[in-house]
Amino acid sequence: MAIKRVDEFDFENKKVFVRVDFNVPLDENRNITDDTRVRAALPTIRHIMSHGGKVIIASHLGKPKGQVKPELSLKPVVDELSSLIGIDVPLAPDCIGEEVRKMVDALKAGELLVLENLRFHIGEEKNHPDFAKELANSCDIYINDAFGAAHRAHASIVGITDYIKEVGAGFLMFNETKYLSKLMSNPERPFLVLLGGVKVSDKIGVIEQLLEIGDIFLIGGAMATTFLKAEGFNVGISKYEEDKLDVAREILTLAKEKNKPFVLPTDVKVTKDIKSNEYKCVHVNEIPPDMMVVDIGEETKKIFCYEIINAKTLFWNGPLGAFENPAFQEGTFSIAKCITNQKNLISVVGGGDSAAAVRKSGFADGFTHVSTGGGATLEFLEGIPLPGIKALDRY
Repeated sequence: MAIKRVDEFDFENKKVFVRVDFNVPLDENRNITDDTRVRAALPTIRHIMSHGGKVIIASHLGKPKGQVKPELSLKPVVDELSSLIGIDVPLAPDCIGEEVRKMVDALKAGELLVLENLRFHIGEEKNHPDFAKELANSCDIYINDAFGAAHRAHASIVGITDYIKEVGAGFLMFNETKYLSKLMSNPERPFLVLLGGVKVSDKIGVIEQLLEIGDIFLIGGAMATTFLKAEGFNVGISKYEEDKLDVAREILTLAKEKNKPFVLPTDVKVTKDIKSNEYKCVHVNEIPPDMMVVDIGEETKKIFCYEIINAKTLFWNGPLGAFENPAFQEGTFSIAKCITNQKNLISVVGGGDSAAAVRKSGFADGFTHVSTGGGATLEFLEGIPLPGIKALDRY
């Protein structure tokens, strides 16, 4: 696709609508627990501001489903952005309407305004043309830097591009597509795929696609219990997908036919209560019937790290255990450390829980690229055209 990049525009005195993904996690007191997505948008925002653009930031937060929900206001995000960027950033009372239009018209070159949660309006998720047109009203340039939402055909992602002549992608959007495209088209080999998380069903398409390209597969997390169950192992009271056992068997058979090693854990940590800090490490053929798998074991960590040392390219999606509990984060964190110790390894982490786990481990800076997308990353790797990227292709 021929998509114009943010540094190819003349922003001087232009009103620039910038769609970002500020859908950040909040705790019960509405404090941001991870500001990665805010930080990731800063290069694009700063570039437009420094080149005389009048920046109008738009994002969704949570799932208000077309209703105004004060607990999902972007106020905490604006406070964080103000702190990071070093100026007091105003928050508009809405994302459309007369009052918002006046605030936009009052912007001076280099100034910034954040619109209130897009999803307070039902027209956003419905991609309603009237809502999209209202968003685009009086804007000169549209920049999409919201890779994490690029798989959604929403008004601020797709519809708005019908009403703004100049459209393009931000730095984050370009970096995401650059690294993910390299994985799928020309990876340095051996190409290792590390998959974890809860569900096989979320990754069936990606696994099938990666089986054509990857060289070796390491499987952890609750996903591994579905494969272990499919192989005939007793997994106790562990989470697994009963309705995906046949799919798991098909994937294992396909991997064998393609001569692609599909490495499952040989030992695991098990517990009776996922909230407990008590566990024991057992071989996978000795999982007690009244216990659940919550992490990979010591032997598995060594096997995984050995394979990582020999890889040239790595893609990781999904934590390898219940990392939210400090007692069960060692597997995920130790593998993150192993990966970042390999200085010649191109390492890409999918978004969502895997990115959160890597950041929590403290090793995120050692990866080549940590994606901000969850579902968008998986769909991109699956080969599904993302509406948010397709809408930018005009040249």
